[in-house]
Amino acid sequence: MQFSAKADMTRSAVLTFIGGHGPASRTDLARVLGVSPALVTQVTKGLLDDGLITELESSPSKGGRPARLLGLASAAGSVIGAKVAADHVTVVEAGIDGGVLRSATEPFRASAPGSLVALTAILRGFIEGGVSPRLLGIGLAVPGSVDQQSVGTVESTQLGWNGVPVGATLRHEFDLPVLVDNNVNALATAEVLYGQARGHADALVVTIGTGVGAGLIIDGAVFRGHSGAAGEIGHIPTVEGGPLCQCGAQGCLEAVIGQQGLVNSARSAGVIGSQQGIDALRIRADHGDARAQEILTQAGRRLGRALAGVVNTIDPEVVIVLGEGVAAWRHWMYGFEPAFRSAVVPARRGVPVAVETWQDDRWAQGAACLVLGTPFDAQGVSGDQGEWVRQRLTDVGSSSDLRRRS
Repeated sequence: MQFSAKADMTRSAVLTFIGGHGPASRTDLARVLGVSPALVTQVTKGLLDDGLITELESSPSKGGRPARLLGLASAAGSVIGAKVAADHVTVVEAGIDGGVLRSATEPFRASAPGSLVALTAILRGFIEGGVSPRLLGIGLAVPGSVDQQSVGTVESTQLGWNGVPVGATLRHEFDLPVLVDNNVNALATAEVLYGQARGHADALVVTIGTGVGAGLIIDGAVFRGHSGAAGEIGHIPTVEGGPLCQCGAQGCLEAVIGQQGLVNSARSAGVIGSQQGIDALRIRADHGDARAQEILTQAGRRLGRALAGVVNTIDPEVVIVLGEGVAAWRHWMYGFEPAFRSAVVPARRGVPVAVETWQDDRWAQGAACLVLGTPFDAQGVSGDQGEWVRQRLTDVGSSSDLRRRS
């Protein structure tokens, strides 16, 4: 079936919406996607014919014939998401509903010569063991700034990358759409599609762990800023003359309450040994060590005051905290709550703070959502790569193997 450009966009949006939100009626799809019922009927007929969606049981009706719900079929395609860290790469294959089908973590030296060759080899090996033959694209999340998602040139002090053409390299190697973004922006995209930010026009997604970062969701979209580096709250000046940050400044929030900053404080105080790390600090706190608890409580205070300033500035509906650091949140929260609530202006003191449990593959799942989010990219952030993903979504009804571009 041939579709107009409007129908092509609606076709991919229908697939992604049902994947992220569950079964929906044609009427609901028309309302949510802002298109005519006639177009939804045309598009869903094609999707049903292609075996990408299926009709389910009827939903309750307030009068007249009950509406038939449409659900996602299992063959609608999958995406690859990869989170690149300085010493490892975590890769997932995710379905169009955002669910992780499989995952793997491989050692990686980002600063080594030939690191892009090694990254390509990791991705190739993972893709070859894939679940679905209908691969829609690759999303990559990195700790640093990215010029444009569709270009994917990376600047990262953590990785030791300066103007590295990640996107262009991977597109050449795999002949697939490739979208690259900052890792926290990728997580924020996942929150908009499938997480606690869904349904909120404005939200603040905060990560604590190795570093400290934020994704800013404004008017339902992730705000990237002029150069793609918006949300770098880890570099808010916090302690005058404080520890040296990897960015070159002193006393940044990340240098004080990021993983290495906390470990350094604990070692200096004799709470943990010189060869022990963040897990030892958390375990000490869990077992009642007052000094360990105070280090984490103080981190919560500093985070609370910093986030109060951000909340006062952007006025989000909800704050979502996640990342590796939430494993010790019960110690952070004693400092965070009073510091945050007392520093937020009175009109915003009731803003909810949701703390999510953390899974190791969540970063990579966020990277996959860079691809899954393209049907809702009203601002054109994903550029030509987003158009390519949407085209592949319109083509997944064919029998061709979409692991490579035809």
